[in-house]
Amino acid sequence: MIQIDGFDAGRVRHAFFTRRGGVSRGIYTSLNCGRGSGDDRAAVDANRARAMAAMDLPAGVLFTNHQVHSATVITVDEGADPDVRREADAFVTSQPGIALGVLAADCAPVLFASPADGVIGAAHAGWRGALGGVCEATVDAMIELGARADNIRAAVGPCIGVTSYEVGPEFPAPFQDQDSANGRFFEPAEKPGHFLFDLSGYLVSRLSKMGLGEMFRLDCDTCRDEANFFSYRRSRHRDEPDYGRQLSTITLGE
Repeated sequence: MIQIDGFDAGRVRHAFFTRRGGVSRGIYTSLNCGRGSGDDRAAVDANRARAMAAMDLPAGVLFTNHQVHSATVITVDEGADPDVRREADAFVTSQPGIALGVLAADCAPVLFASPADGVIGAAHAGWRGALGGVCEATVDAMIELGARADNIRAAVGPCIGVTSYEVGPEFPAPFQDQDSANGRFFEPAEKPGHFLFDLSGYLVSRLSKMGLGEMFRLDCDTCRDEANFFSYRRSRHRDEPDYGRQLSTITLGE
């Protein structure tokens, strides 16, 4: 697992897990934590339990959404059931002992923490969610739970890198319609009329406008680094039937 120095504070702990250290086989080798994949359910549950053990937590406290590339945020209250199916792309909570999880395979996991206020959040940010404001919605939900924006720190985890993220000619328009300055997150690709998109850079730009306390970003490319990460795009290039998902998680201690 990967941890960012300086992100944890107080009762907050986090981890960006790689694909290493699990029990899954084949295209899911090995720490596939995605219940939405076609992997054996027992293997996925064992992997999720391993991830929680690495966080010194029991398996049954991990919350993950059925992610739909939205800006919908779920507030996890005391007594919430982690096994309930929820269509959303972010969680927030002020409850200790709960692990908020993001599943990703090229999209960006974004973790949020306000240690001073005892509030945490986790968001799944692909291009649709990022453009639609999932990070802003997560921060707003944290503020509703009592966090101050300038106490919140955010960390953008492993996602597809700009050199791997080729997009079509129609792709930049909604970003530039939102803000003409967003053109800086696109550079020409080798294929005429196509572009390379900097998802992580775009997210950091959005986060920087929220008045947050601190921001962190991991320099990873999930598509290129096959040894450590699952990748939706890589699996599509190879015509593989499915792909695994790595877990990122954050928790608030007792």
